[in-house]
Amino acid sequence: MSSKSNDQGRAYEFTCLLTLEEEIGKLRPVNIVKNSSYFAAEHAWNTLPDEMQRTYKASSYVAVTKVFELEPRIVENNSDVLDLLIQTDAKGKEGDVRDILIIRHNIQWEIGLSLKHNHFAVKHSRLSKKLDFGKEWYGISCSQDYWNGVKPVFDYLITEKSKRTKFSELLNKEKDVYVPLLTAFINEINRQYQIHKDIPGKLVEYLLGKYDFYKIISMDRELTTQIQSYNLHGTLNQNSESKQASIQIPIASLPTRIVSLDFIPDKTNTVELYMDGGWQFSFRIHNAETYVAPTLKFDIQIVGMPTAIITINCLWK
Repeated sequence: MSSKSNDQGRAYEFTCLLTLEEEIGKLRPVNIVKNSSYFAAEHAWNTLPDEMQRTYKASSYVAVTKVFELEPRIVENNSDVLDLLIQTDAKGKEGDVRDILIIRHNIQWEIGLSLKHNHFAVKHSRLSKKLDFGKEWYGISCSQDYWNGVKPVFDYLITEKSKRTKFSELLNKEKDVYVPLLTAFINEINRQYQIHKDIPGKLVEYLLGKYDFYKIISMDRELTTQIQSYNLHGTLNQNSESKQASIQIPIASLPTRIVSLDFIPDKTNTVELYMDGGWQFSFRIHNAETYVAPTLKFDIQIVGMPTAIITINCLWK
């Protein structure tokens, strides 16, 4: 992610945080935890021009008011203080993709929001000569067959890096890099899946996070904010003591089978993973730098989701 995109993402987090505080504050006591992530987001917000700030505010307002309908415990008439918190980036590396937490300590309840600004990517994971993606993704170290398969690719990239070669200057990156690397990736997951049948569920928990959350995506050109419910463990959409949620969110089941993992036809840099229950992901690998480096990055997208994952489009006023 570019520095500009990163700053815009932090600014959007700050907008949503302030909108939550303002709207919740009309109904009950609320407190913002001012940690390092808060100040980084505040700084990013202050760099935005006025017109962009107005856009972000419009986007965040419709999302926040809709989340209130989904989560009556936020707006329950109660004297306890509700905390709002922007999480550190380190939490994402630990498998927690939630950017903002909404917490009530007295009833030991919290929900999280994952915020996206004009993009839908799930993860930007990497492959490298030493990075054990199997251990990181689903808790099983990659086999020696995998390391043998990727070694020639990364040795080649290390050689080209020493020459200060630009990635665009590689004459046959498809044959020399993309295809052998992704073939080793496909074979490794399929190999481990034959032994460890719980890999499908673990893959989804890695890609989407270990905790339930609402994904909020600002689509500025469409003047729309999209909300998706990832209620995989049944912790979202709980009723308060006095009110039921006006929209019911079902629980979505984790997958139990890998149906197919293979290259997309006519694509040398993208593979698609099909699993049962409607789960489908694409993995496009690319060089994240101008110059060759012995590491490549995935752009991972959700292509298909279970019908139990509800999508709500909120049009800006």
